[in-house]
Amino acid sequence: MKDLPAPRIILFDWHGTLVDTSVAMYRAMDDMLREMDRLGLGDRLTARGKSKTDDDRKLVAYVRAHRRLHPKVVADRKASRTDLLEVLFGEDQDAKDIANAAYNECYRNHYGDVRPFRPGVRGLLSKLNELGIRLGILTNRSREFLEKELEAIEGGSWHPYFECTVSGTDTRHLKPSPAPVQKALQDLGEGPGEHVWYVGDSVSDTVSAKTAGIASIFFNGVRGDSDWIATIFPGTALHPYRPDGIVETYQDLSRLVMLAIGHVESGA
Repeated sequence: MKDLPAPRIILFDWHGTLVDTSVAMYRAMDDMLREMDRLGLGDRLTARGKSKTDDDRKLVAYVRAHRRLHPKVVADRKASRTDLLEVLFGEDQDAKDIANAAYNECYRNHYGDVRPFRPGVRGLLSKLNELGIRLGILTNRSREFLEKELEAIEGGSWHPYFECTVSGTDTRHLKPSPAPVQKALQDLGEGPGEHVWYVGDSVSDTVSAKTAGIASIFFNGVRGDSDWIATIFPGTALHPYRPDGIVETYQDLSRLVMLAIGHVESGA
């Protein structure tokens, strides 16, 4: 884990980092996958031999055969909607756009059950605010759903902590594009650099952060082991991006922030 400068800004992913909306997310994904042929996506799944990992290849094969997610994917709760679309459609941006729009329509039938990913989120946000760190949310979730979920979570008490929110309907391209990060920086009047951290639970979050020129902190909330981490961040020519830090808990993130602040205060 590299030494990072003290963060002036921390951007957070939404689902899988601050909140848990897994039930609604996976139900909406399955609804969308059942509609693939109607959407013209049935023949646009990632071609055999083009998958990043063997697990990705198996998932694509299962979806091709059954038009739904494999039950193990749902049970493990490790894959985000964004990463699933990357696995299923690869570099076919048009297919991902169609699938994402259809997903949003399906999600409307399921969302509403939103809860903190783990206890302690509000305490973390409060501490970061007290340290003078500016906070934002950066998610591929549509603004319609993000705003309703932000107002619902713990009685809307999180809302004052965030200076900016960038949703999936605020930029032309979604993560893993750098565009959402660039929009957040523009809204905050800041330039890129490692003084801006993006904390998220997906490979797409890391790619978005690194290609935008900011620090990536991978939130390993599912506590995947080191072999899993090495698989999703192989550091190859095709998949070069790796996070600058990895945390499993909010306490880990808080300690990482304090360590970075300590380096600055000590002149390290």
